Amino acid sequence: MELIFKTLKQKLIISAAPEEIYNAIIDAEKHSEFTGSKATSDPKIGGKFTSWDGYIFGKYIELDKGKKIVQEWKTTEWPNGYPPSIFELNLKKLDNGTEIEMIHSKVPREQADNYDQGWKDYYWKPLKTYFKNKK
Repeated sequence: MELIFKTLKQKLIISAAPEEIYNAIIDAEKHSEFTGSKATSDPKIGGKFTSWDGYIFGKYIELDKGKKIVQEWKTTEWPNGYPPSIFELNLKKLDNGTEIEMIHSKVPREQADNYDQGWKDYYWKPLKTYFKNKK
């Protein structure tokens, strides 16, 4: 079987400070609050996390508070034989909030379109709403 991967890249701006976005992603309680589903998190290098009631799971590879999150990332629908993907989030402070740059690499090609849309629908849209409602 030939493993074929795709890399997803997205950029967006959210009206919140980089530290607030960082915490919303790695803090299980805040993550659960903005997604509306259960998350767990042990935010340290090698620490494990889950989101969307265990549908997404993995471990932290790199954490730079308020700046960068890198995770090994899989879902319960991951094709057999594929290694975990790498999810990287870079946060850059702007005058009007934070620029989020997401690079999701080593994604199985047959699932890439679903995840590409999934990030927009199930993460960025609710995260924007979460911070809008916090003001």
